[in-house]
Amino acid sequence: MILQSVKMALEAIGSNKIRSFLTMLGIIIGVIALVVLVSLVSSATTTITDEVASLGTNLLYVSVLDDKGSPLRLEELDTFAEHDEIASVAPFAQFAATAKNGYTEKNCTIYGTSAAFEGIRGLKLEHGRFLRTVDVDSSSYVAVLTHDAATDLFGRTDAVGEKLSLNGRRFLVIGVLEEEKNNMSAMLGGSVAAYVPYTVAMRMSDAISNVTTFYASATNTTTMEYAEEAMHAMLLRRFRQDEDAFFLFNQSAVMDAMDTINDILSYVLGSIAAISLLVGGIGIMNIMLVSVTERTKEIGIRKAIGASRGSIMMQFLIEALVISLVGCVIGIVASWLLIELATALADGVIVFRLSPGVVGVAVAFSSAIGLLFGLYPANKAAKKHPIEALRYEG
Repeated sequence: MILQSVKMALEAIGSNKIRSFLTMLGIIIGVIALVVLVSLVSSATTTITDEVASLGTNLLYVSVLDDKGSPLRLEELDTFAEHDEIASVAPFAQFAATAKNGYTEKNCTIYGTSAAFEGIRGLKLEHGRFLRTVDVDSSSYVAVLTHDAATDLFGRTDAVGEKLSLNGRRFLVIGVLEEEKNNMSAMLGGSVAAYVPYTVAMRMSDAISNVTTFYASATNTTTMEYAEEAMHAMLLRRFRQDEDAFFLFNQSAVMDAMDTINDILSYVLGSIAAISLLVGGIGIMNIMLVSVTERTKEIGIRKAIGASRGSIMMQFLIEALVISLVGCVIGIVASWLLIELATALADGVIVFRLSPGVVGVAVAFSSAIGLLFGLYPANKAAKKHPIEALRYEG
């Protein structure tokens, strides 16, 4: 009986292709809005969260806002690392520079830091080594290049032992980092960079005289809260109990915030898209009422030859459900194509993916819309009296 009803529903839809497609259009647009918006937001926030996580979930960031006339010196950072909850500490400063090798010249970002920065930020080397404590202590003119910097300046990544000029100063290349894939540096334009000893960065830039920014890592992720509390207490002592003298946050808090933002955006965008689906449902109900009126005689004939009220109702309900589900399938296919297009346009910075969970919600919601808005027309068709239906001359 159900298969027969489905067959009849498909025949009815096929007999009015344009009208059926226009009816589906509301569902198609609603499904596209739901699937594409939620999938894009989910993929973007997941990518950003993964990038943040790749920096380390046990990471603390400190920025000195007001040194109270007592600048934070480089050697003071060692005292922060002496606490049991703090594994290591590294200063950080950056500025723009011009990198030159022979006739090849590139705009470059200089990062001034120390040996501990490699472990804190989880940097991986493709060639050579990272900065050492002796490089910082002796203000050695050595540099660790990013993968893109080595490729752009030397045409290869194995540039260890080569020399280059950074703002007119000669540096020896001691290491080259691995290529970072799908990271946000490509979007921000900071992929051509060089890491130099913090003491050398102080000589190169007048804006860097002491430590105003530094990173610290907790001994492990489970003690992150204790590490933050310990760092906060040490900073308060250093800056005379002034909370406004510094800014401190931990990486795990950023990840938690990103998860919350993702949930909120998905809910809001999903709700907006659901309204589009409801509008599509109204279109289904409207066209089904028209269909019931046009097929009044057909209903009368079926009832006259013994069709039950339930079978008539089932036929129109299934017809409404099929229209909704076909529209849903078209919408999902269109969504997949749009998401693939978005991924291509993002050029590898963000990989957008169709969310299976959202697809399931779209199918379930479309089914519910078809049944809900098909119920009234189906009931109206089932209630028609066979004699009156046969007399209908509409």
